[in-house]
Amino acid sequence: QVQLVESGGRLVQAGGSLRLSCEVFGRALSSYAMGWFRRAPGKEREFVAGDSWNGGIPHYADSVKGRFTVSRDNTKNTVYLQMNSLKPEDTAVYYCAIVHRTFWRTDMSAGEYEYWGQGTQVTVSS
Repeated sequence: QVQLVESGGRLVQAGGSLRLSCEVFGRALSSYAMGWFRRAPGKEREFVAGDSWNGGIPHYADSVKGRFTVSRDNTKNTVYLQMNSLKPEDTAVYYCAIVHRTFWRTDMSAGEYEYWGQGTQVTVSS
C-alpha cells in the first residue's frame, strides 16, 4: 500500500519561512517524480512546484518562483518544499503527489499524478 505523509504546515507570519515534508511509504521515491499542489479556501487546486525523478528539472508556478524550492532525499524517501518570504495569499492546504518517472512530464495536470498525501495546512497571517 502506498502512503504519502505530509508534515510541517502551521501558522506563520508574513515574511516567514516553512519547510513542508512528504514521506513516501510503499514505493521507492528514486523512481518517482513529484509535485506540490495547494488549495486555498474557495479556490481550485493549483500547481505549486514539481521536479523530475532525478531532481534535475525543478519548475514552479509564477506565483512562488524565487520564494519556494523543491528538493528530495531519496535515502529518506522524502520530498520537501522550502517556502520563504511567505505571503497571506500562500495560505492553503498543501498536498504532495508522485508519479512514476515513466509517465512524468513538466506540464502534467493534477489528475495525472498517481499518489497523493492527505494535505497539510499552511496559514500565513498578515
